[in-house]
Amino acid sequence: MEQLVIDQMLEEKGFIEETINPKVKLVDEINQLKKEKNAVILSHFYVEGELQDIADYVGDSLGLAQAAAQTEAEMIVFVGVHFMAETAKIINPSKKVILPDLKASCSLAESAPADKFAEFKAKYPEHKVVTYINATAALKTMSDIVCTSANAKQIVESFPKDQKLIFAPDKNLGNYINSITGREMVLWDGACMVHEQYSVEKIIELMNEHPDAEFIAHPECEKPVLILANHIGSTTSLLKYVQKSDKKKFVVATESGILHQMTKACPDKIFIPAPSADSTCACNDCSYMKLNNLQKLYICLKHEQPEVTLSNEIIEKARIPIQRMLEISK
Repeated sequence: MEQLVIDQMLEEKGFIEETINPKVKLVDEINQLKKEKNAVILSHFYVEGELQDIADYVGDSLGLAQAAAQTEAEMIVFVGVHFMAETAKIINPSKKVILPDLKASCSLAESAPADKFAEFKAKYPEHKVVTYINATAALKTMSDIVCTSANAKQIVESFPKDQKLIFAPDKNLGNYINSITGREMVLWDGACMVHEQYSVEKIIELMNEHPDAEFIAHPECEKPVLILANHIGSTTSLLKYVQKSDKKKFVVATESGILHQMTKACPDKIFIPAPSADSTCACNDCSYMKLNNLQKLYICLKHEQPEVTLSNEIIEKARIPIQRMLEISK
């Protein structure tokens, strides 16, 4: 395929469109290309199950960042969203990082434009900035340290109690961390569209229908939802919880992709996705994560495009807060 055509497709669609012979066995081809190119496939819990199954590593944002830092592969294929691929590039500036679809963005990352955040930060000159990893590389350059939902409490508590903090971009996670640490962090007004769609009323109705179930939730959910939860945690924490619990049924308030790993780990248990406010749509699915599919992954590996690139200046500045997080989270 001519490079000019590839460039045009990436600009217009965010991915390379190519007719694939129906006889091609995509999983076999992907595995072969991965070996030939010395590539590693990193996948988030929120993509489709068939993509999780083909990945070399599946995890939450903390685990993926750690896996990216430790890989010896020459190429990283990130099956997730754009900020995750950016993080991998920041950690591995000499490696090629590719993403099946450049338009796989993140509503939470988009909720904090770098220019607006810079203005916000300037109002609090005595504050250190703790940035949730679900943010753009540009936002990370303005941060003192990065965190994930798995280590946010640990990261926040690494600062002296009298240190004033800004937490961005997720106000719900920030509010939750404030509540369990006794902090009064200043919160940027950002949120994840998936985790803000849950209906408290419908969750209560569902729990009444299933009195033998436990309700578990991700801390990106709004406070009224978290109040109902038997357990609050990152995707990895939720997965570990259902594995250890004696309960056989769970209502799960996070992106439905995690149910694939839960079902694999606990085939004898029942997992019910928490209902959204609008029952006519799959609002607890991330439309950005679902832009990834096997066809795009195959074409992406074949052409080594789309590639995620960042300026040296952004890489150097953003790497500092990420490395601080990785050091604390060892």
